[in-house]
Amino acid sequence: MILPFLFIGPAGAMGRGVFTSENIEESTIVEIAPVIVMSREERRLLDQTLLHDYIFEWGTKNDQCCMALGYVPVYNHSYRSNCEYEMDFGNNTISIKAIRFIKAGEELYINYNGDWNDSKPVWFDTK
Repeated sequence: MILPFLFIGPAGAMGRGVFTSENIEESTIVEIAPVIVMSREERRLLDQTLLHDYIFEWGTKNDQCCMALGYVPVYNHSYRSNCEYEMDFGNNTISIKAIRFIKAGEELYINYNGDWNDSKPVWFDTK
């Protein structure tokens, strides 16, 4: 499920991103995406490819990884994101939820650390 007013568009130096053409209320689920779960061995292979930047650690022990379908791989990172993601290991899905009101035209961001306000440096941060 992806809300019909979300779209992928140019996001400057970040390449592409997910945007909204309508206002989104706080706590709205904007997407529920299925995931493809892969093993630790498959993760080692993926880490040698561009897909490394698009996979999520997966499982209660983080001993697997997954590739999310839908728009999930295109959400850009922000340390003060306007959305958060939740992993559902039982149903093999990732949900994206607005954590504040988002105006039409805004880009939707998630924090790649998991928590919307986690300021721990991410793997590509050059600070």
